[in-house]
Amino acid sequence: MSSPTKQHDSWWKEGVGKVLTTVSASILILTTLAIIYFIASKGLATFFSNGVSLVEFLIGTEWNPEGAPGQFGALPFILGSFIVTVGSALLAAPLGIGTAIFMTEISPRIGQKVMQPVIELLVGIPSVVYGFIGLSVLIPFLRNSFGGVGFSILAGILVLTVMILPTITSLSVDAVKRVPRDLKEASLALGATRWQTIWNIIVLRSSLPGLLMAIILGMARAFGEALAVQMVIGNTTAIPKSLLSPSNTLTSGITLNMGNTIPGSAYNNALWSMGLLLLIMTLIFILLIRWISKRGQA
Repeated sequence: MSSPTKQHDSWWKEGVGKVLTTVSASILILTTLAIIYFIASKGLATFFSNGVSLVEFLIGTEWNPEGAPGQFGALPFILGSFIVTVGSALLAAPLGIGTAIFMTEISPRIGQKVMQPVIELLVGIPSVVYGFIGLSVLIPFLRNSFGGVGFSILAGILVLTVMILPTITSLSVDAVKRVPRDLKEASLALGATRWQTIWNIIVLRSSLPGLLMAIILGMARAFGEALAVQMVIGNTTAIPKSLLSPSNTLTSGITLNMGNTIPGSAYNNALWSMGLLLLIMTLIFILLIRWISKRGQA
C-alpha cells in the first residue's frame, strides 16, 4: 500500500498538471479569439467607418486608395490569390501523390533513403530563397521563352508548386501508409495488377480522404504565401488577361503597402479587410479539412 505522503504528492502533481494544461489551452483559445477580433474589427471598419461599399471592394477592379475619392476594388488581388493557389495545387497534387505512391508502393527503399531527405530539405528552405531563385532563374527563362517581362501569374504558380509539393507529398505518404496491408494483398490475390491495386484500392478508396486533406493543406499554405510570390508575380493592380500577365495577390498587396499607410485611414483599413479575407479563407480550409476527416472516419 502506498503511504499517505505519496498519495498526497500524486494528487498534488495531478492537480498542478491539470492547472497547467487548462491555462495553456485557455491562453491558446484567448489568443486565437483576440487575433480574430482584432483583424475583424480593423477589416470591418472599412465598410462601417470609412463608407466603402462591400460590393465595390469584392468585385471592383480599380484600386486607388489614395485618390479623391478613393477606389477600393480588391478583385485583382482576390483573383490573383485564387489563380496562383488553384494553379499550384493542380500541378503539385499529381506530382505529390505520384511521388508518395512511388515512395511507399513502388520503391520504398529509394523512398526512405533518397526521397525522404529531399522532401525534408525542401520543407526547410526559406520562402525568400524560393523567391530569389524564381527571380534569378525562372523570370529570365519565361521572358526568353514566351516574351514579355517574365513577371507573371505563371511564375507565381511555378514557385508555389515547388513550395507546397513537400507538404502534399509528406501528407500523402502518411495517407498511403495507413492503408491496411490486407486490402492490398486481397486485391492482388483476386488477380488485380499492382497498378490496379494502387489506383482502385489505395488512391480511390482507402487513402482518398487523406489525399484530399493533403491537397487542401497545400492550398492553404499557397493562399497565405507572401514573400516568394511577391518577388515573381509583378505586383500590378490590373486584372490578368493570361497566365503570362503580371498580377498581384492579397498577401503581396498587404506586405507592400501596409508600412506606407496611416493607421485608421481608409487605405490602412482596406488592407486589414484583405487580411480579413485571408482569415476567412483559412477558416474555410480548416472546415473543409475537418469535414473530409469526418467523412473519412465514417
